[in-house]
Amino acid sequence: MILRIILGVVLAAMALGQLASFDTMPAILTTYGVTSGAASTALAVALISAETVTAVWFLVRPRSRAAAPVVLYTAVAVVWAALAFQAFARGLALDNCGCFGTYGAQPLRWYVLIEDALMLLYAWMLWRGLRRARTLSPAARAAFPAARKRQENH
Repeated sequence: MILRIILGVVLAAMALGQLASFDTMPAILTTYGVTSGAASTALAVALISAETVTAVWFLVRPRSRAAAPVVLYTAVAVVWAALAFQAFARGLALDNCGCFGTYGAQPLRWYVLIEDALMLLYAWMLWRGLRRARTLSPAARAAFPAARKRQENH
């Protein structure tokens, strides 16, 4: 639950920073050398939307066992990590990684890769916690034998 609240705050800050500087987000994403034009705009919209929905979900329902916010968080983490890792591997010099839009700008350096690796680690932790919550839930254990008996009686 604490991880979800912390990630919710981080994602909200990312989404707010990117939204406040939306006019420059497509250009920032284009510097990664993967997209351009309308594709960069679509990617910016997708990232900001996913970050916003996930942030709200994590902050409003931190104990939720729904997979949807974990899927969205994982997608956001994978996209940012893939962009950073490929740009770093290609030796691209980015003045702003874009994670917080033009606010809190930081150049793409090795420590950004560590931040992205941590985001992926947190995604794994969320999936692990989600799987544990579903398999160890007393309600789930109680419901499964009852469902099995109903099937056997028909």
